Amino acid sequence: MTVHSVSLVIAGSGGAGVVTAGSLLLEAAAKAGWYALMSRSSGPQIRGGEAATMLRFATEPIMSHDDSYDLLMAIDWDNIGRFSAEIPLLGTSLIVGDPAHGPAPTALLSGQPREAALALTDIANKIESGRPNMVALGAIAALIGLPTDAMQAAVEQQLRRKGQATIDASMAAFHAGVAAAAGLPEVPKLPAVIAGPGSRWSITGNEAAGLGIIRGGVRFVAGYPITPATEILEWLAPSLARVGGILVQAEDELASINQIIGASFGGVPAMTATSGPGLSLMIESLGLAVAAEVPIVVIDVMRVGPSTGIATKSEQSDLNIAVYGLHGDAPHIVVAANSVADCLFTSQWAVHLAEAMQTPTIVLTDQAMGQSRAILPGPAELAFIGQRETAKAVVDGERYKRYAVTASGVSPMAVPGTPGLAHTADGLEHNEFGTPSSQASDHLSQMDKRSRKLTHFNYGDHWADIIDTDNGPGDVAIITWGSSTGPAREALQRFSAAGGKARLISVRLIAPVQPDKMAAALAGIGRALVIEQSHSGQFYRMLRAFYDLPPETRSLHQGGPLAFGPARILDQLNNWRS
Repeated sequence: MTVHSVSLVIAGSGGAGVVTAGSLLLEAAAKAGWYALMSRSSGPQIRGGEAATMLRFATEPIMSHDDSYDLLMAIDWDNIGRFSAEIPLLGTSLIVGDPAHGPAPTALLSGQPREAALALTDIANKIESGRPNMVALGAIAALIGLPTDAMQAAVEQQLRRKGQATIDASMAAFHAGVAAAAGLPEVPKLPAVIAGPGSRWSITGNEAAGLGIIRGGVRFVAGYPITPATEILEWLAPSLARVGGILVQAEDELASINQIIGASFGGVPAMTATSGPGLSLMIESLGLAVAAEVPIVVIDVMRVGPSTGIATKSEQSDLNIAVYGLHGDAPHIVVAANSVADCLFTSQWAVHLAEAMQTPTIVLTDQAMGQSRAILPGPAELAFIGQRETAKAVVDGERYKRYAVTASGVSPMAVPGTPGLAHTADGLEHNEFGTPSSQASDHLSQMDKRSRKLTHFNYGDHWADIIDTDNGPGDVAIITWGSSTGPAREALQRFSAAGGKARLISVRLIAPVQPDKMAAALAGIGRALVIEQSHSGQFYRMLRAFYDLPPETRSLHQGGPLAFGPARILDQLNNWRS
């Protein structure tokens, strides 16, 4: 299946209303029956500065941006050259700019796109309280075929708190933009389609992750703001309260993880959200949760590193620290969402895994998913909710074994204060009762127990998403994870439409590894392409360490902030096919 879509960018300086315009287009697209994906790009400044909103609209669900953009609408040219590498334009692309702000920067013209002028400022000034971004919206809607009534509904919904005068001024500017677009060159249009009631969701990856956490049963969250994970905490603050939960803004990342360990030890499922620098600070306490067998969930919305890196850009480079960062042998779980929609499923699954196995679970998402908003099909209700095995009482005369060596590796966990179930829980090695011990036998039995509960657990088919082309799997596989799944999936669709055969394996369960399941997924595969957005190829190296990969396996990796486009992956598949 070939995806029929139109892609565009709205760019301008801080305060030009770029993000507002993009959000209105997204909501209008949903009302028109389209699917959509919107991401944004900005510098690392706290406020103001240049900004760009990237949007893609389609008549079927999409998971990634396209290889290039059909339209660039510039409210002004303030520092837009900084985004030139993120806005690939071709000879068929159209740049529309306001002549009041001068010509387009040369950095945008390397692909020789078409150019057109639209006097956004002059048109807006002729309308009382008119704004150039609303004029731009009218022109965009006319160019791509977005129905006026859909935009009217979106404006009324989003601006109703500002009063009818604001709505009227916005729509007057919008209609002026529609009229002005009559003289502009054409760009691809999409047909309006009929969407059933409730058939579309508008959600970001961070919001989806927060919803999954609540659906999983978490009722205590502690966190410290950090880009690009802050929106999870902002969304959860009121949402948790509505289900009887509590969110605490801690003084730093160390406090936040220790607070959730305490809450979980007290019997309340708990979570924190952070990004790479925050995860680095949490490592010691993650080891404590492993040793004390306290279930917690940590969501890491990855950004470009190392250190402060580029806080507003995306990268998949926290894999190593998530898997290997804890000192000693510290078995824990690492899972990764592979789309905006999958942030909901994976975060809910993470709560289930943490609670069932009484161990820390790290959820890896990234800026590209977390801060992107998508119009997508409404997700199905998920049945699993985190359930921990709880000790109720002990037989008279017996002493409670908090860390009893069991066949499953999971020991009943007591709620503090339960009569007869007092025990020690700390970071020291211990025996079955929790009493600190330096005996080799105790260390080995507890290590075996902590490892066994992870390796013997039945993860089912959730460990990976496996998709074949319509023509069958053939002997070629794409192995990927996280946000690289979107462009890989679209490349697979294009490859299939051209008669190619291949299989996509998007790994959701990063650790513990699943060699038997991977072997079954790779049965009959002689060539594999590993896709990831990290400079050193961390995922490829991990696969090589733990899995038997096909004889001819290639690594396609790059550091952020530029994401893969489907065409680059398709080129690799076609090279093998030829």
